[in-house]
Amino acid sequence: MATGTDPQQAGPRPEYPEQSQPVPGLESEMDPKPDYGEDSYTGSGRLTDRVAVITGGDSGIGRAVALAYAREGADVVISYLEEEGDAAETARVVTAAGRRAVTVPGDITDEAHCHTVIRRAVDEFGRIDVLVNNAAFQMGHEGGILEIPSEEIERVFRTNIMAMFWLCQAAIPHMQPGSSIINVASVEAYTPKPLLLHYATTKGAIVTFTKGLAQELAEKGIRVNAVAPGPVWTPLIPMSMPPEAVKTFGSTTPLGRPAQPRELAAAFVYLASDEASFTVGTVIGVHGGMPMP
Repeated sequence: MATGTDPQQAGPRPEYPEQSQPVPGLESEMDPKPDYGEDSYTGSGRLTDRVAVITGGDSGIGRAVALAYAREGADVVISYLEEEGDAAETARVVTAAGRRAVTVPGDITDEAHCHTVIRRAVDEFGRIDVLVNNAAFQMGHEGGILEIPSEEIERVFRTNIMAMFWLCQAAIPHMQPGSSIINVASVEAYTPKPLLLHYATTKGAIVTFTKGLAQELAEKGIRVNAVAPGPVWTPLIPMSMPPEAVKTFGSTTPLGRPAQPRELAAAFVYLASDEASFTVGTVIGVHGGMPMP
């Protein structure tokens, strides 16, 4: 008899209730609630006493990674925009794991705030061992490129790409050999949907950024890699997609459902751990079988 979990049944399958949210979206308002691993993730000391900075750490993938890192023994700096309730929940599960949680609200589209996030981490802990560039912004436009406002294009690029440059520039001087930078790309980098053209374009840039920066920092002993998720059930979805699209979100993957945030956490743990000491400039796909080179 098989002992593993059927991946088709490892999370709620569409249809979901129709729902929409303002910007920014809130995990606390989603139906069904995303599973970020509180009842399932068990740590084994793989990140003991490390210090991790996670952008977008209040919800979704960021919360799942924060929980996993804390249960692996890391302290966590949680960067988020303004979602106080969601950030408090992430901080709660980090501290429940016996680790310190530092929350830093503010907008990473502002270069000065990116430096503030890193400075706060250094002030609190004296160093940075892991930087997870997870925060992202997207909005769907069924009418394609002609419907995308200029200010929204700029916001997507400033959140998804420019902030990544600024955060890395600020963090690298405080990282020692053995540290790790993990960027969040997407299957959209490889199979872009016109609905998300500006978002998909930034995700392609993140793949290039990851591979280039990895070559530069390898000689410093700092590893740079990326995770490329497929559809994931996070607050970005009801915030950025029409309610009727939310109902069937993720149903076109070979597994017939989107990922739950907890299903990505192990990839981030691996990339931050010493087990990945020879993994450099790599993009790990966690996409439910969607095509990705």
